[in-house]
Amino acid sequence: MKYAFENLEVWQKSKELVASVYKLTSLFPQEEKFGLVSQLRRASISVSSNIAEGSTRWSRQDQARFYEISYSSLMEVLNQLILSQELGFITEEQIVNTRAELDTISRMLNALFQSTKKP
Repeated sequence: MKYAFENLEVWQKSKELVASVYKLTSLFPQEEKFGLVSQLRRASISVSSNIAEGSTRWSRQDQARFYEISYSSLMEVLNQLILSQELGFITEEQIVNTRAELDTISRMLNALFQSTKKP
């Protein structure tokens, strides 16, 4: 049996983001294990987790709230990637590629959020 969130393309894309973040952070210095590595991984997981949780809520208002949290976590990932690049942990090419994933998820999350506002 599949749950409804598993059919959402935005949830599937957010899972791919988690994999990308894990691959990127595996190359970070060991001393960042409890710093940016932990923060990036946690925030990326939060994106997909909140999409899943929001999709199970009965009220549109509850759904919207979880999609907002997911979007906030997505922006947290972007911020931490920018910092990671400035600190020399990832390359310009890596941030450009990952940012493309973030942009796609951002648009999809916005559409999902907007769908909770329709009567």
